Amino acid sequence: MSKLLVVGTVAFDAIETPFGKTDKILGGAATYIGLSASHFGVDSGIVSVVGGDFPADYLHMLNDKNINTDGVEVVKEGKTFFWSGKYHNDMNTRDTLATELNVLEHFKPVVPDNYKNSDIVMLGNLHPLVQASVLDQMTVKPKLAVLDTMNFWMDIALDDLLDVIKRVDVITINDEEARQLSGEYSLVNAAKKIHEMGPKYVVIKKGEHGALLFNDGKMFYAPALPLAEVFDPTGAGDTFAGGFAGYLAKTEDLSFDNLKNAVIYGSNLASFCVEKFGTERMQELTADEVKERLDQFKELTQYSIK
Repeated sequence: MSKLLVVGTVAFDAIETPFGKTDKILGGAATYIGLSASHFGVDSGIVSVVGGDFPADYLHMLNDKNINTDGVEVVKEGKTFFWSGKYHNDMNTRDTLATELNVLEHFKPVVPDNYKNSDIVMLGNLHPLVQASVLDQMTVKPKLAVLDTMNFWMDIALDDLLDVIKRVDVITINDEEARQLSGEYSLVNAAKKIHEMGPKYVVIKKGEHGALLFNDGKMFYAPALPLAEVFDPTGAGDTFAGGFAGYLAKTEDLSFDNLKNAVIYGSNLASFCVEKFGTERMQELTADEVKERLDQFKELTQYSIK
């Protein structure tokens, strides 16, 4: 079984949706990725930073799920990264109400020695220079490096982003970001352009409309499971990435056919994330629930043509 290194934010979120609102709750890309990947029983470790205001109970919860937090720096005199947002009625658009970088502003990731040889590296959404510094610390080239990013970095750090994109095997972005990065409206053409930037695989997330996987002229589409209610979409993309990377770490098969399976597993786990506020649903999720919904995915996507 492969070792998985997860780099990203461990944070506080305050969320408002048509279904209600929260005070500060646990959030952050690395948190969602780690919780999702934990369902595959892999040896995973998180690299991040939090302030002295971050409850130790949250770290203990991650440890209880066999997520190593030795790489989470605690700046005792600092405050944890905080984001607040309000979702519109369509649940696809949101307004950012507050972003407080706090300890994240001067974050210099330090990869623990026992994770410098990780087989799979999942670079969560952070400044491209931070993502690159993690790759620089690896003593062995990862078998698979996966990068997630967003339009914010395309706006303010495009050259740095393009440099780190050259160094990864997989990029996961949403459809809007794929169009911005490539300058192409067609997602097929966008994937071709992004492929030429370096990544062997391009994963384009389409929210409630599923995800697309591209590799050297080959294409695969996985739908999202239709849900009666989407309670809070925060972290769904990170949960997808965690399921994707966690499945590949477990199976140790990096073929295109197995990456198709990873997309399905990522979509499956993301469908749970949106059912409650923040990480609550992912913290309580059971293996039986995951398997049952995976069977629903199979029924949704498998058919015979006569």
